[in-house]
Amino acid sequence: MNDVTVVVTASGAPGTAALLRALRMNGERRIRLVGTDMSPQAIGRHYCDAFYVVPRGTDPTFADTVHGIARAERADVVLPQSSFDLLRLAEARERFETDGIAVMVSSADAIRRANDKAETYATLERIGVRAPAWRRVTGGNGLRHAAQELGYPDRAVCFKPVFSSGSRGFRVLDPTADRAKQLLEARPGNIAMRLTEALEVLSEDGGPELLVMELAEGGERTIDGIARAGRMLLGHPKTRESMRAGLAMYFETLRDPALMEIGARIVAELRLDHFFNIQLVGDYVIEVNPRISTVVYQEDLNLPYLGVKYALGEISDELLAAHAARVRPTRRALRYFDQVEWDEVRRADDSARFRYEEDDAPGA
Repeated sequence: MNDVTVVVTASGAPGTAALLRALRMNGERRIRLVGTDMSPQAIGRHYCDAFYVVPRGTDPTFADTVHGIARAERADVVLPQSSFDLLRLAEARERFETDGIAVMVSSADAIRRANDKAETYATLERIGVRAPAWRRVTGGNGLRHAAQELGYPDRAVCFKPVFSSGSRGFRVLDPTADRAKQLLEARPGNIAMRLTEALEVLSEDGGPELLVMELAEGGERTIDGIARAGRMLLGHPKTRESMRAGLAMYFETLRDPALMEIGARIVAELRLDHFFNIQLVGDYVIEVNPRISTVVYQEDLNLPYLGVKYALGEISDELLAAHAARVRPTRRALRYFDQVEWDEVRRADDSARFRYEEDDAPGA
């Protein structure tokens, strides 16, 4: 079986180390890994065979830069990890494919609809999938009116930017939030605050669009999977248990046919391709991510590698779907902090695998 080169973007993302390890330990072939990230401190610098600093995913030059790297490295596949990287790559997908490079993204239209959280909620309502009550607003005045319409201060509500990723900007508006307790006892980054505190920060009428929602409560579940043209080929359901710094740290796989049916309806409506992740809290769908997310791995079920093989046309729809029977509901995954050490030595032979100039440093 031929060797494969995979470009992995956002290779500083929390799940990178496990993802790269899974791609290498596929049991079939050698995979050469090329990491990219906007930060020179990304873990991909140490875990990949080559590494490049690139512009942020929303930069107009991002897709051109990744395309140039993929061509120079003779890449077969581009696997994006960040929501911010998806749209530019989707818009340039034909250019990659002309050079024989598969880009694992949905269509630009599907990505816009999924990344726009308010549009996602409107879509869920239209197809009869439960989502929290919501309002799309701008500015502090809009936030105040929407929060009151949704029951604040009699009950807590929450809000986040219409486009966000990885819990960025998510806050709970809770009239019982204790500022003194947060100051003296909580870790930095506590997400609960009072409405008056949020209004002190936001301009009255301007600023980014916000999605204001009723606060969904209950157990968290997700579906990770691979799709083609709106058909869910492989779904891997799991719970999301303990949280830390906005990231789930412990997962339990499960069998849940009703959850899978919900996922299939969403995938079909958005016409998703390649990796996706759907998140629920209680009975409400709260987010749809058209990208790879944290994966629970098994020795006989390697979701990222299966996705790469499928993108290369090496596995049929039917064979990929058959892997769903391998999901073991006894499987558990615990994330934890680790670290690497190195001596920073600038060597001539290092430039090929790590392009780092002072102008590339954030804030330079």
